[in-house]
Amino acid sequence: MELRQIQYFIETAKLEHVTEASYALHVSQSAVSRQIFKLESELGVDLFVHEGRKVKLTPVGRQFLGHMEQLMKLIEHARQEIDEYLDPERGTVRIGFPSSLAANMVPSVVSAFRRLHPQVHFQLQHGSYRELLDGVIGGEINLAMMGPVPKKELQVKSEVLFREKFKALLPAGHRLAGRASIKLSDLKDDGFVLFPQGFILREIVVEACEQEGFQPKVSFEGDDLDAIKGLVSADLGLTLLPEIALGEHIPSSIVSLPMQEPEVIRDVGVIIPINRELSPTEKLFYEFLKLVSPQELGLNAYK
Repeated sequence: MELRQIQYFIETAKLEHVTEASYALHVSQSAVSRQIFKLESELGVDLFVHEGRKVKLTPVGRQFLGHMEQLMKLIEHARQEIDEYLDPERGTVRIGFPSSLAANMVPSVVSAFRRLHPQVHFQLQHGSYRELLDGVIGGEINLAMMGPVPKKELQVKSEVLFREKFKALLPAGHRLAGRASIKLSDLKDDGFVLFPQGFILREIVVEACEQEGFQPKVSFEGDDLDAIKGLVSADLGLTLLPEIALGEHIPSSIVSLPMQEPEVIRDVGVIIPINRELSPTEKLFYEFLKLVSPQELGLNAYK
């Protein structure tokens, strides 16, 4: 089975006409007919039936077409990867990220990188902490920005890019809203709005509260940053969120206060697989991430 035979078969199946397929392929009609005949002989089945001047796929021909279209997509993807290796400046970076980095971190870093490498393309994949980790381990993506980065996962290499502090978000009418900063212990009797069980941002807040000697009273849960901020805005509880996740626009119904004691902090970084090579374009982006400072990206964080 030759690639040319597959191309002729797909074009004929699409146009349902051998002559029109030959025009589209810029070859003679006899060349198309000959290659399809060879393909049918090799497979031992008829892929087409003739209806006047037109041809129609047989049932097995329709099944074969589906497989061949998938094959051609794989071949095209392989060619694209080779092109990227030949010219990293025109390659593609496939990278995952969580919702807490979506508003500020990801747009800032992609924009800064594109100023240096304007021809590079990006494929961005949003996911939960576990989904991103599994995606890098399983080969769906080679890079994922996340916070915090895993420290005991043997199948990925973790690089801390910077650290950021959490802030307390209180309803504007809260009794402590007028303070310049806040202690976590001051909130032990309040209701919290947190991510559901299994979310890393919830684990960070719960662990910080436990270190202060109390379990947070969870009034509401939400798996979306805007939903959590909305619940706080509606005076249904308070929350702690990393600064980068807050975004620039906080409604007047919410007060954002720095944490005085203790400082709740998370590492933000990037993970790559241990057992796979990054493409040259991905290596460019990975090295850029390690060198750029949060201040260059306009982020309120520190190395």
